[in-house]
Amino acid sequence: MSEGRARFVENLNDMKKLILGALLLLSVISCKKEEKLPVPCNCGAIIDDPIVGSQYGLTIKNDCSGNQKTFYFTAEVWATAYVGTNFCVSNVQSW
Repeated sequence: MSEGRARFVENLNDMKKLILGALLLLSVISCKKEEKLPVPCNCGAIIDDPIVGSQYGLTIKNDCSGNQKTFYFTAEVWATAYVGTNFCVSNVQSW
């Protein structure tokens, strides 16, 4: 192998190492820790949907505290909320 070709192969190998090192560095730098958003404490899973007289209730298990509470809503709201789904109560912070 000629001296020029040997130098070319050596430089090519150095470039490969440099590119691989740069890619590795970029992949490590670009991986940032996934930030968890705070869980809203006015939300939870609907566990029951009682009707008491003319009141339409949703019993909700709070995502933060695990407490259960029954809230009463209009028939329109009640009809679109299903047991097993998540629901947020807008006029409370937690229960």
